[in-house]
Amino acid sequence: MGSKNIDWTTLGFSYIKTDLRYVSHWREGSWDAGTLTEDNQVHISEGSTALHYGQQCFEGLKAYRCQDGSINLFRPDQNAARMQRSCDRLLMPHMPTEQFIDACVQVVRANEEFIPPYGSGGALYLRPYLIGVGDNIGVRSAPEFLFSVFCIPVGAYFKGGLTPTNFVVSGYDRAAPNGTGAAKVGGNYAASLLPGYEAKQQNFGDCIYLDPETHTKIEEVGAANFFAIDRQGRFVTPKSPSILASITKYSLLHIAEHRLGMAVEEGDVYIDRLDEYSEAGACGTAAVITPIGGIQYNGKLHVFHSETEVGPVTRRLYDELCGIQYGDLEAPEGWIVKI
Repeated sequence: MGSKNIDWTTLGFSYIKTDLRYVSHWREGSWDAGTLTEDNQVHISEGSTALHYGQQCFEGLKAYRCQDGSINLFRPDQNAARMQRSCDRLLMPHMPTEQFIDACVQVVRANEEFIPPYGSGGALYLRPYLIGVGDNIGVRSAPEFLFSVFCIPVGAYFKGGLTPTNFVVSGYDRAAPNGTGAAKVGGNYAASLLPGYEAKQQNFGDCIYLDPETHTKIEEVGAANFFAIDRQGRFVTPKSPSILASITKYSLLHIAEHRLGMAVEEGDVYIDRLDEYSEAGACGTAAVITPIGGIQYNGKLHVFHSETEVGPVTRRLYDELCGIQYGDLEAPEGWIVKI
């Protein structure tokens, strides 16, 4: 399927089989050199720990077509480091940063015709994952591991420009206080399906999770990180050991402080003090920023800037980060791998 068969204007976020993906196996203490394959089916033992005990983690990052035709891979070293932290939590071997980045570069190069053109708002989404495999049945770390990276072209998240979304506070916990919340593991997402479904049934975009210990502070928004702009113009984002460290969020923190000259703070965001904030948003790889129109808590909808218009600071943050990713603005040192 060549690029000529893809309608870039209607691309969403759904699986499309691309030409090649990268696969590497860990056996007897080390990873092999890895290879590209046309096969998009994974062949693993029925006893794999990934299937029975959730011993698996994954990542998500994007490659962007620039105006000059070159390709930008955005902060892959940060994804490699986060995957290594997830592996530590699940007793899996690290995929070395150098091999992780090389795998991503190989996959982008091999599927270059699937990268949406500059100006379409689309990008090539990469999904690295690492799973426990091999013949096993006991609750223990796997005898073997598989690492793979595949890619799909994805469209602009917001077809009609940045659109605010309303969210509802969930009664469920996303993670335990000292659990796997900070790791990018599948179990966290499986646990979020029911709360997310219930939120959408009530016509909300997704749900807001509070801290699992006290249920007084905002932690995450669906599968994304939360940020807000307070009345003093500061960029505020929650800090907690059960939040997944979003690479997009830390990029926005840097941009807010060093590009927009804002004061920034990682700290507590209390659910009963939402009137302290003039704007709010959710951030992650897929959408970059989803502006939050309002949050429903205890039957009452608190609206931030507007339910229909994106706030001015949120807009500036979005434009700055997208400008860096697509190569229109100079990137901070080390943020872009040129392919």
